[in-house]
Amino acid sequence: MDLRSLLLSVSLCAATYGVGQAQRLQTNPSDTTVSTVVRMNIQQNKVNYAPGEAVRFTLEGTLPDGAHVRYRYGNTIIGDETLSRPQWTWTPPKDDYRGYLVELYTKKESGEPTVLATTAVDVSSDWGRFPRYGFVSDYDKSKTKDVIEREMAFLNRCHVNGIQFYDWQYKQHSPLGINKKGKLFTTYKDIANRQIVTQVLQDYIATQHAYGMKAMYYDLCFGAFRDAAKDGVSDRWYIFKDKEHRVKDGYNLPKDWKSDILIVNPGNKSWQSYFADRSNDVYQHLDFDGFHIDQLGKRGDVYDYYGEPVDLPAGYATFIEAMKAKNPDRRLVMNSVSSFGAKEIAEAEKTDFLYNELWEEQDKFSDIHNVIKANSDFSKGKKNTVLAAYMNYRKGFPYFNTPGVLLTDAVIFALGGAHIELSGDHMLYSEYFPDHKTQMDSSLRKAIVGYYDFMTAYQNLLRDGGKETNVDVSAADPAVSISAWPPRQGAVAAYGKTFDGKEVIQLLNFRQANSMSWRDLDGTMPEPQLLQNLTLRIKTTGMMSKVWTASPDVNGGSPQSLDFHQADGYLTVTLPSLKYWTMLVLER
Repeated sequence: MDLRSLLLSVSLCAATYGVGQAQRLQTNPSDTTVSTVVRMNIQQNKVNYAPGEAVRFTLEGTLPDGAHVRYRYGNTIIGDETLSRPQWTWTPPKDDYRGYLVELYTKKESGEPTVLATTAVDVSSDWGRFPRYGFVSDYDKSKTKDVIEREMAFLNRCHVNGIQFYDWQYKQHSPLGINKKGKLFTTYKDIANRQIVTQVLQDYIATQHAYGMKAMYYDLCFGAFRDAAKDGVSDRWYIFKDKEHRVKDGYNLPKDWKSDILIVNPGNKSWQSYFADRSNDVYQHLDFDGFHIDQLGKRGDVYDYYGEPVDLPAGYATFIEAMKAKNPDRRLVMNSVSSFGAKEIAEAEKTDFLYNELWEEQDKFSDIHNVIKANSDFSKGKKNTVLAAYMNYRKGFPYFNTPGVLLTDAVIFALGGAHIELSGDHMLYSEYFPDHKTQMDSSLRKAIVGYYDFMTAYQNLLRDGGKETNVDVSAADPAVSISAWPPRQGAVAAYGKTFDGKEVIQLLNFRQANSMSWRDLDGTMPEPQLLQNLTLRIKTTGMMSKVWTASPDVNGGSPQSLDFHQADGYLTVTLPSLKYWTMLVLER
């Protein structure tokens, strides 16, 4: 958390572009042509499933006559059945850490399928492999059980598998709202003097657990109220702006809030022991799965009580280790503000995934790649990344700019990351999570569901390892410039990875972009023009047996097999469409 401003989506053409002695490979016509009218919605009972666990689906609306459902791993159909009821179950293969696409369809007289609805299934025994992180931030009496169920049903539809409970604490240094007799307060006030109803916290947690989500309580690793001494926080634990321990480091907050925040040394062993006990109090009374640890970024030169310089990143690592040692069965995530302490947090090896809050120092689309790549390097390829990246930060209200949000999500997801942005009742636009002045309109809300389906269905091609490759892609149309990553304004960017015999190319459309900043601060990013039937020439090594494409912007993410020519080290194929983001997969 950075508090700096808290105060203040076919037509297939015969390819003739650049072909020498060509080999033409014909795909299966029944897979090539897909007439898609995504107009229905499929709900499922959980956000992810254990290997061997059955998935329960419910179709919202009337089941059409002659309905079928099929299941895909990538472009491979692994199951197909006729439906007779709007509720049904499916048991996926027992492979762990797999994403699947589910397609509800009917057949025309020609046998051509018409896809009516799609969704995704994540079979993962641990949420940390493919995190899709959301949040909650309001806990007053307006959050009835019906409201909570409605909110969490939306997050479940988006396959969000973990929830950060922002600003639920009684006090930052002593988060649980409990009296001296060990009884939970029925209600209390948070730092901003907002009402917190303990039953609402419990209802959120229970509802999330019913959907298979992880509930993560939020707090700073080093925050204390000004009255912390009466709760046992020693003056010798703080960090100071001077060597003589005269001026404690901290943040002044509005006068109508409960307290300013003073900063304790996260590496102080006594503080770690104290807060591990407070964390244990939380787990004993509320069924949280873990702790989302926050920090405040660079603090400049700071000192401990004895005048020694404080190495905050090193302190973050030992704080993480202390929290894990106290409660080894609980999950941990820690924020890295503008990548401050990112290496140390990753190398502590105790967090489920890596989490970065991006600010102006990392405001370019290219920075998104840099952060995700650095985190992968720091964790030796073991951890995926979630980004806190606040959209339309200066736009205000009432609605988000859909093109800006979708282009940023396209980039984050295509590069293998995830974006903390969804709550049940609003989308995140600032570092103060309860701020809900800016909302998703109906078009963005619908598109977001499709993007989360896509990220989940194709997670093994997006964020399951792979090796980055330099891709050489060009278009037959001279008006369309395609460049390898990093992206260029006015061009299509191509980002490549290889996965076990597959070359995966992510095409991202910056042709109409008015800025190369992901933030879209004022909400002015224009909608990109749709490109259709774009003939591409791709440099390849070795012969390919299949080429297919999928996009969250068209056909509900359903894949389409493509005809192609390959000769002289190049493959020529016609891409059906590119709006924001299209994925192209070449299989050997």
